Parts: sequence; C-alpha cells; structure tokens
Amino acid sequence: MSPFQPSQPSEQDLLKTLLPPLLEDFHHWFTRSLNLLENEKITFLSATQQADLLERIKLAHREVVTAQMLFTATNGEVGIATAILIPWHRLLGECWQISRQWRQTQALIPENLPKNLPNYQQ
Repeated sequence: MSPFQPSQPSEQDLLKTLLPPLLEDFHHWFTRSLNLLENEKITFLSATQQADLLERIKLAHREVVTAQMLFTATNGEVGIATAILIPWHRLLGECWQISRQWRQTQALIPENLPKNLPNYQQ
C-alpha cells in the first residue's frame, strides 16, 4: 500500500466508532421522551395514545440499554441489525413530533407567555 493512501477502517473499527454515540443518542432522546410523557398530560393525545406511546418508548429504551451493555461487555464485538435500528429511529421521529407539537401548544397558554411582551388586547 502506498504511504499516501490512507487505509480504510475495518468494519469492526467503524462499528466501535459509530455505534456507541448512536446508542447514546437513542438513550438520550428516549429518556427525554419518557420524562415528558411521565410528567405531562399531552392534551392532543388521548390517555390511551399517551400510555401506548409511553410503553413503546419504555420498551425501546430497555432495548437500547441492553444493546449498550452487550456492546460494552463484548468489547465492541456485537453489532445491531438495521432491522432493530429503523424502528427506534421511527419511534424517535414520532417522539420529536409530539414534543414539537407539545411545545407549540404550551407556548400558546397565557401563563407561559413572556411577561415583558406588550399587551395588544383592547
């Protein structure tokens, strides 16, 4: 190999580089979503919808934690199938949408408005 051509990382090196931060991101966002759903009444969801979403996030969160433990315990020898990652990603997209919509509805509540805005009501 020429000294001017960088070597390509092995699949194992890529896995060890990319998977831990990806799993940490999933862990972070699922934790935030759990906190929101456990501590707030999401008014645009029915109680059943909120409970269902909460249970799906709890399951995915447990799966992420398990994957992190396995990856660490095997020194990065265990990967995760794309078939597992895609549903997590879709669930996070759903969580982000709910969170965005919730923040928008909270911004419209009068007691949540900044106090220093001029009052345009007549």
